[in-house]
Amino acid sequence: MAAVALLLLAGGSAHAQVFLASRPNPEFTIGPLFIRATVTPGLGAVPVDVLFSLVVPPRRSASDIEQELFLLWPGAVKGASGLGAPDRALARFVEQRGFSVIDEGRLPYFAQNLYSMDSGTPTETVAGGAPFVTFVGQGGALGLTSPATYVRVPWHPKLPNAAVLMGLRLTLDDVVKPKKASWLENAVWGPRHRIALSFNDVRPRGLFPLYLEHRDRLVRLADQPSQLLMHFADADHLKIDEVFPQSSTRQLHESLESTQVVSLFLDTSEGVTPQVLNVQFGYFTDWQAWTPILIPMLFFLLGNIAGPLVVAALKSAARSVKARVQFGRRTEEPPQRDTGVVLDRGTLARIVPGETTYEDVLRLAGRDVEEREQIGAAGRRTLVYRGRRTVPRRKRTFGWFATVAHWDVEDHEVEIELDHNRVSDVQARVRRSRLTDPAAAG
Repeated sequence: MAAVALLLLAGGSAHAQVFLASRPNPEFTIGPLFIRATVTPGLGAVPVDVLFSLVVPPRRSASDIEQELFLLWPGAVKGASGLGAPDRALARFVEQRGFSVIDEGRLPYFAQNLYSMDSGTPTETVAGGAPFVTFVGQGGALGLTSPATYVRVPWHPKLPNAAVLMGLRLTLDDVVKPKKASWLENAVWGPRHRIALSFNDVRPRGLFPLYLEHRDRLVRLADQPSQLLMHFADADHLKIDEVFPQSSTRQLHESLESTQVVSLFLDTSEGVTPQVLNVQFGYFTDWQAWTPILIPMLFFLLGNIAGPLVVAALKSAARSVKARVQFGRRTEEPPQRDTGVVLDRGTLARIVPGETTYEDVLRLAGRDVEEREQIGAAGRRTLVYRGRRTVPRRKRTFGWFATVAHWDVEDHEVEIELDHNRVSDVQARVRRSRLTDPAAAG
């Protein structure tokens, strides 16, 4: 036996639809069968068309198989207005089995020429449509069930016509489910969504009891091409990320403008194994189509503009940390920092006026020196050495880690006057201060 199913992606559970005959062990089969969902950029209620025909067995006539069909559908459907009053017999049928009716009405029921099934215009509309009732199961160990719908499909003379497909149009809410993503992904690439169609799954709790009770009335699927179809409008702004299974096909519609079609042929040899067509997709705006180009350009521009700012900020932060925190082995005398040239007393004592030469000064004090010459005083010049010594005064010490309360600062300046390449005078000045802001010590 075969069943026809639609996966609506509710909580990740597969759903099903099942055709039942009025009498047990039906001799006819259903084929071809097309379950077609039409998705638009609005992503609101999705119309799903169930298009099918009946195959009469050899040596039998249409009058031999004439009877009403019934359709079990997972989830709630929206009825159409102006088709007539609900069928109370359907409500009594499900209520007698312990279910509670939550909605009832009628669905559009129409005939469509097989060779123009994508035109969107039915060749004939059946008056009164197909009555339905939507119900739930209450109580039990698992509590409330998800909704299911029971549809009565009236007999129509064109049901056995091989050139005609009879159709039911169901309007379904919440068929398209959003895929979780960050706000940045949604802003840049647009929201992503999932939709799925499935064949041959009768496991939902609201559906299985009726299937089990009437499984001898299941209508087999004929050995004819049958498909799960998804039509995506506005293909110019559509991006399909994933399609499962890989055996499904994707192509532009032959006659409908800007429509992408994803389809899967049903394998009737699979028995009762569910067959699923799953699509992850999203619609994007015109500016989002440029994101593959704009994002690299944006990063390039930000890198060139913000790079120097980031480097400066990092250097400032490093100086601030260096000024406020000390790392290293604890000693009696805190480590001092020298910048520039700081000449100690021993070095200064070796610079003797009248004896020390210019080369001797450079050898003793180094060549990092400022030289000044006096205009009009031939042979006279001055060497100036400047430096700063900072000594941290620790506040708290924790092993190799210490915080700095303040810094003692000594600004050193030594002026060495030379007359004809020999030292004539040495002047050393030291200015001491305390930095109240440790960061300024850097």
